[in-house]
Amino acid sequence: MSIIQDFLRYNRQMMLPEIGDSGQAKLKKAKVLVIGAGGLGCPILQYIATAGVGTIGIVDFDKIELHNLHRQILYTEKHVGQLKAITAKSVLETLNPLIGVIAFKEKLTVENAKEIIMDFDVVVDGCDNFETRYLVNDTCVKLGKPLIYGSILKFDGQMAVFNHNGNKNLRDLFPKPPNPKDVPNCNLNGVLGTLPGIIGTMMAQETLKLIMNLPTLKNELVLFNTLDWSFKKLKF
Repeated sequence: MSIIQDFLRYNRQMMLPEIGDSGQAKLKKAKVLVIGAGGLGCPILQYIATAGVGTIGIVDFDKIELHNLHRQILYTEKHVGQLKAITAKSVLETLNPLIGVIAFKEKLTVENAKEIIMDFDVVVDGCDNFETRYLVNDTCVKLGKPLIYGSILKFDGQMAVFNHNGNKNLRDLFPKPPNPKDVPNCNLNGVLGTLPGIIGTMMAQETLKLIMNLPTLKNELVLFNTLDWSFKKLKF
């Protein structure tokens, strides 16, 4: 019955010769941890869940607020005040009952990062602060876990794949985190709601490709400006 269910649900992507039965089996076996269930995390979670990633972990200690709803499209107004990780788990299990979802309703810290990350095959960074971003990177390096990185601001987004098949990591590109006071953020500078959807979907695409051993970014930082549709890949 499971094979029939999988085919009926995923056959449109399984038709691709680069995916087929074997690629879908890899997705089903994969364990992906998403850090943050906010602007980037929502589209990432939706697309890897509906694509059939077998086990998805969500790390987020925050609660849903009304101002989240224009871009965090897993949630509705009835969810305001609820924990993002718990709500996202419930929504994803409704979207795809064939997968398993684990919610970590806690802040990622130096004390718990290794324990949480070690059981997953791939980590996707959808967080919104440099402290967590570098903690995730450093933990992935220590554990040998590939990391999909992305960030957004105003109309701009960027993405890279770190620590995979000999790829460099975040500290090779940016050795030290900047002073938070010197860095603009979405809370103060704003973001158009569709931008995290665009960049988050791109991150989901790289995640799925990585799981299925398809070509992914190789020591390249993607810079995408959605105001003038300029797209650059910088080697590092």
